[in-house]
Amino acid sequence: MAATTHTVSNQPPPLTGYDVYGSDRALTEAVERHLAPGLLAGARAELGELGRAAGSAQVQEWGARVNAHPPVLRTHDRYGHRIDEVAFDPAWHRLLGHAVGAGLTGAWGRPGGHVRRAAGFLVWTQAEAGHGCPLSMTHAAVPALRTDPALAAVWEPLLTSTVYERELRPVASKAGALLGMGMTEKQGGTDVRANTTRAEPLAAEGEYLLTGHKWFCSAPMSDGFLVLAQAPGGPTCFLLPRVLPDGTRNTFLIQRLKDKLGNRSNASAEVEFDATWARRVGEEGRGVHTLMGMVAATRLDCVVGSAALMRQAVAQAVHHCAYREVFGGPLIDKPLMRNVLADLAVESEAATVLAMRLAAAYDADTEDERALLRIAVPAAKYWVTKRCAPLVAEALECLGGNGYVEESGMPRLLREAPLNSIWEGSGNVQALDVLRALRREPMALDAYLREVGAARGADHRLDRAIGGVLTELADLDGAEARARRLAGRMALVLQGSLLVRWAPPEVADAFCASRLGGDGGADFGTLPHSLDLASIVERARP
Repeated sequence: MAATTHTVSNQPPPLTGYDVYGSDRALTEAVERHLAPGLLAGARAELGELGRAAGSAQVQEWGARVNAHPPVLRTHDRYGHRIDEVAFDPAWHRLLGHAVGAGLTGAWGRPGGHVRRAAGFLVWTQAEAGHGCPLSMTHAAVPALRTDPALAAVWEPLLTSTVYERELRPVASKAGALLGMGMTEKQGGTDVRANTTRAEPLAAEGEYLLTGHKWFCSAPMSDGFLVLAQAPGGPTCFLLPRVLPDGTRNTFLIQRLKDKLGNRSNASAEVEFDATWARRVGEEGRGVHTLMGMVAATRLDCVVGSAALMRQAVAQAVHHCAYREVFGGPLIDKPLMRNVLADLAVESEAATVLAMRLAAAYDADTEDERALLRIAVPAAKYWVTKRCAPLVAEALECLGGNGYVEESGMPRLLREAPLNSIWEGSGNVQALDVLRALRREPMALDAYLREVGAARGADHRLDRAIGGVLTELADLDGAEARARRLAGRMALVLQGSLLVRWAPPEVADAFCASRLGGDGGADFGTLPHSLDLASIVERARP
């Protein structure tokens, strides 16, 4: 018999059994905006299915399980044979299989593929973020492989397949494959040209043996990896399969798995190569150039992934406050809490709108859109990923002590939040890449100015902010020391332009007032009280 004092009241129901996609108005509107009319019915159906699955109790349980039971390294089998395998909870394979089946590795060459995939990735990441790593690398590897048509002919159909096959065996016998990446080495990650892994050419054209160490190799159970190594002609890109065509295991020695702050469901490993067979991708000495298409695509996924974490954090906060009663009424109706929730919602919507606009640029694939991506991707990666952690921390606080408890799911979001700012180049790398684009590629700046200029005249605060960016850009001497400020301002102005053009007036007004007009504080919850905050919060409610 329950104790008479143990009557539970004033606790919100779990946010489950809902459509993660259909309840996200910023995302659904972006899909409607960026897809051709003939593609919308199919996209709505596939994203609706994915959204309902992501919001289901079963998939939420899978996400909790794979983080409570992280991967385990098995270097040897029971007889002492070296196997170098990582064992995952069965829920990991269910999550990954559902994602692959939903096309989250298959954007290239599909009409509207990047918008549809980005929307799906944003939805499914809200169920569990860790398995997004192999999804992202598999998707992003396609541009690099296309530098070698023979390799692409074999691997691209497998990488873009909707079939998930977990077993390690020759790819020729598989209907689908995953690809990882290994660039970072123990002497340092940013300056990849200083990598020490050696590549010795064999007699057969394009074949090499690699010897060296990779300090970070994510998803080590993938079917293959794109890696950098020093060939006789300089840093070169290679495709390294886990299993050789004859069925024997390639030499891929997993030394240990990283014990990470977050992203605990995903295995990140230190690996050794010892006369490990690999196939060259692209020309010798052009490895960094060969991989830039992959890096750009994974950087965009960092933006999309951060937007997903933001959206889930805001959804949880608004849901909690809608049911929680305090001082005689729902917490969501209290002016100060409404201000906090509205501020969080504006930040989340700005991230979603920017991420989807960049995905649409990939689909358009024109010279102007490619130029925009060269400057907007690093700027967005710099800014959006840095805004993720403070937003998730504030959303957690909206739940009070409940948010600090693992069962709420908020601590997992908070641990995950810093990752995308680090992965594929931390903040300084992104800011310096913005500067590099400004100095070397005039078309990139022209494309950026055309994009933000499309909203000129619609909001005086945005107009002033555009003028401020132009002033900053007028003198790039000594710009390295202020590169972060410049990258952040450019991202903010781009977000403001997109919201002024496409978001409801109350959302655009709140963004421009607080982020561009200076009428907001350093903390969330400092929006001008005269704004229509109730409408902003209601729009964000799941």
